[in-house]
Amino acid sequence: MSTTTPERVELVIGGMTCASCANRVEKRLNRLEGVTATVNYATEKASVAFEPGVSPDDLIAQVEKAGYTAALPAPPKPDEEETAPEAEDATVRALRDRLLVSTVLAVPVIALAMIPALQFTYWQWASLTLAAPVLVWGAAPFHRAAYKNLRLGAATMDTLVSLGTIAAFGWSLYALFFGTAGEPGMRHPFTLTVGRVSGAGEIYLEVAAGVTVFILAGRYFEARSKRRAGAALRALLEMGAKDVAVLRDGREERVPVERLTTGDRFVVRPGEKIATDGVVVEGGSAVDMSMLTGESVPVEVGVGDAVVGATVNAGGRLVVEATRVGSDTQLAQMAKLVEEAQSGKAQVQRLADRVSGIFVPIVITLAVATLGFWLGTGGGVTAAFTAAVAVLIIACPCALGLATPTALLVGTGRGAQLGILIRGPHILESTRRIDTVVLDKTGTVTTGKMTLTDVITADGQDADEVLRLAGALEDSSEHPIAQAIARGAVQRVGDLPPVEDFAAVEGLGVQGVVDGHAVLVGRTRLLDEWSQHLPAELERAKAAAEADGGTAVAVGWDGEARAVLVVADTIKDTSAEAITRLRSLGLRPVLLTGDNETVARAIAAEAGIDEVIAEVLPADKVDVVKRLQAEGRTVAMVGDGVNDAAALAQADLGLAMGTGTDVAIEAADLTLVRGDLRAAADAIRLSRRTLGTIKGNLFWAFAYNVAALPLAAAGLLNPMLAGAAMAFSSVFVVSNSLRLRRFQPAR
Repeated sequence: MSTTTPERVELVIGGMTCASCANRVEKRLNRLEGVTATVNYATEKASVAFEPGVSPDDLIAQVEKAGYTAALPAPPKPDEEETAPEAEDATVRALRDRLLVSTVLAVPVIALAMIPALQFTYWQWASLTLAAPVLVWGAAPFHRAAYKNLRLGAATMDTLVSLGTIAAFGWSLYALFFGTAGEPGMRHPFTLTVGRVSGAGEIYLEVAAGVTVFILAGRYFEARSKRRAGAALRALLEMGAKDVAVLRDGREERVPVERLTTGDRFVVRPGEKIATDGVVVEGGSAVDMSMLTGESVPVEVGVGDAVVGATVNAGGRLVVEATRVGSDTQLAQMAKLVEEAQSGKAQVQRLADRVSGIFVPIVITLAVATLGFWLGTGGGVTAAFTAAVAVLIIACPCALGLATPTALLVGTGRGAQLGILIRGPHILESTRRIDTVVLDKTGTVTTGKMTLTDVITADGQDADEVLRLAGALEDSSEHPIAQAIARGAVQRVGDLPPVEDFAAVEGLGVQGVVDGHAVLVGRTRLLDEWSQHLPAELERAKAAAEADGGTAVAVGWDGEARAVLVVADTIKDTSAEAITRLRSLGLRPVLLTGDNETVARAIAAEAGIDEVIAEVLPADKVDVVKRLQAEGRTVAMVGDGVNDAAALAQADLGLAMGTGTDVAIEAADLTLVRGDLRAAADAIRLSRRTLGTIKGNLFWAFAYNVAALPLAAAGLLNPMLAGAAMAFSSVFVVSNSLRLRRFQPAR
């Protein structure tokens, strides 16, 4: 077995008209040794993994042998960005024009056949004149595809449509020229069922024209809907800035965003889009992240904060240093993830593909058997012919091929708009089964940042004065706890005084002179060394704070202990609500952390989590997931750090917070772009809704064919109505998928 990592390529496939076409291309590609391919009818693309020894040219040649076209996607050029959408629009327009002309010609034919009062003396010859262009020109795409497949010894949906319409038209020609149907004054009553007549006086021009129009209408609405279904991904790709003001030698130079390189510094004015991922090096502002995260509240950023390309500067002027450009940006990675998800297949769709692959030959056999049965039982040529044509037309498996891809296109696209990236269709099936959700504490349930939560002073001490002196001293330290105290002090008392003789005492704290006071801030041992012992009430407050999961920092000056400051990693404002939503989805939340049991229990109680697994080493997180799985649970894991990656990969469903590390995001099945745990519940809801839509689509498509085929074979279904029903089936499936565009996060 080869251990070489296979190469991946995406091919644009041309000429596919139904699910069985996609199935044929997929089978043909998979015949090549070392090739694994998935062909998506809705996106008209093939995602192919191949081993060394196989080239893209070999793949293209293999597709062409199946009678279709294949090409590598051309890299977009700045001045050609709009060509692909325009090409798609041209295809839809051409289909629309064919439909409109065919409809204008077919409507009188159908009206004459259905309403005997309109049948004037030579109405049948007028019908022939109008119906002939519809069959020859309007149905030409079906005939061309059927002929091409016939030469290759294959049959598709086009074969059924072409056979049915040609049979109806051919029989009509026979009846008009060699039978009695061409006689002046011939009348033709319209019925939904068939009777036992000779057939030499019956014409089916309305079937040939009507079926062509209905199926063209189905193709047109399908093409439009497929374009709408992929609109979210196109919008995502077009979201970025087109040009950027780069700083060169102290001057601003506006250049296309493609010329931006890592390390460049660029200016973002209020209202402008941030050109690429980077770090703020000058200025402060609020950034609107809604287009990437779905979060409507702007995020405050300042020097040192990371910003993401395509977000909008809603406040002041920023100077940003580019850290990622081009295909490495978060926007590009999001688009890539969405596109990969849309090209996959759910397990339920693979069953549909297998069925559609053998469906056409079975239907042709059934149509021949129906014809033979009616003729053999004395049902008459007309009855036999009508039933056989109805079987051919009603059985087209078009809806089967659209069931999964359209729902995936819309569901993953809507997820991208809401900051939820679904890695593939198999993920949808995982979300249905999970019953336990394991939540990493730091950065997932909690903010991941230390925050000043309390100031406890000794008798007679002023809290603001304590914060002013302690905050000034801590502001000179880089330690996370020190920075938390400094931030809290600035928020409460404003500007901090300068510090003299600052010194950090390793492992204990800091000391220095502030406003003439010799100040100590740190562990109680540091104060004890200066004989500044905590009074009993501060000792009790310190013990209580630590019992609740906080970190207590002692403050003293001028020979006396004055206060205890409490710092903690606080839970996110939205975490408790998120836990409630996860429970409502039938999930059992479990808090997983390396913190001690006391701290973990305090956080869990605040968030509303009953089950806690604490004091777990980073390397052991994957073992916890395995243990829960061994207990029979189906586990989802939510995390954001490098040490969560293995557990995310081991879990039945891995959800990475987008605010976390690239390693965690790469290991996860679902990525939540915004660092809000409520998005996890939204992601599971959307995934389940998408899977439900896929199953509903497949049920409709299967049930429709299974129910309608016996009716057609029994002669109870007029071929023209069969064509209308078949076209409606495809339109229904696509329309049902488009309902996912209305999915909204829980409020």
